[in-house]
Amino acid sequence: MELFFAALLGFFAGSIPFGLILTKAAGLGDVRDIGSGSIGATNVLRTGNKGLALATVLLDAAKGVVPVLIATRLYPGFEGIAGVFAVLGHCYTPWLRFKGGKGFATAAGVCGALAWPIMLLAAVIWAATIAITRTSSIASLTAVSFAPVLAIAAPLVGLPEYGIYFLPLLAIQVIVFIKHNENIKRILSGKEPKIGGAK
Repeated sequence: MELFFAALLGFFAGSIPFGLILTKAAGLGDVRDIGSGSIGATNVLRTGNKGLALATVLLDAAKGVVPVLIATRLYPGFEGIAGVFAVLGHCYTPWLRFKGGKGFATAAGVCGALAWPIMLLAAVIWAATIAITRTSSIASLTAVSFAPVLAIAAPLVGLPEYGIYFLPLLAIQVIVFIKHNENIKRILSGKEPKIGGAK
């Protein structure tokens, strides 16, 4: 029952479509009608409102942080489950016919709540990848790929071992990769747009 409630907590916390709510509240229409059709911060940024995009990033990350912290308190041992389902809820929200965002900000929030040193290392990798490739999707996919590896390898750099979170972080990696399917196709074909470049 604790596993079930942790999963339910994560899924419904993650399912709140902040990107859509914020853009509609600001009178910018339905964010799903522009760009990639996603409700995430990258697509919100395409409205031209950087403030809303930043707010979306923070709120989407909070959707990962809050259920994990609550599950840590109420359902100890199942906080990883709450995190996985928070990402699932964001990517497949029931309020939008099981469509949603691509999961990276929520995944970052989950990682930060489960093991903040791993999140910081993954953030450094994300920033370095952005600087080298100037491609948001490549940076996101690289960071989520390193997170489960870092959870096991952390003791090699003097950090505590977070191996208990390897499987939840691996599951989140798979979800994010699935949601980036079209991006991966464009990356392989050399057609993925770069930051600041033309669409």
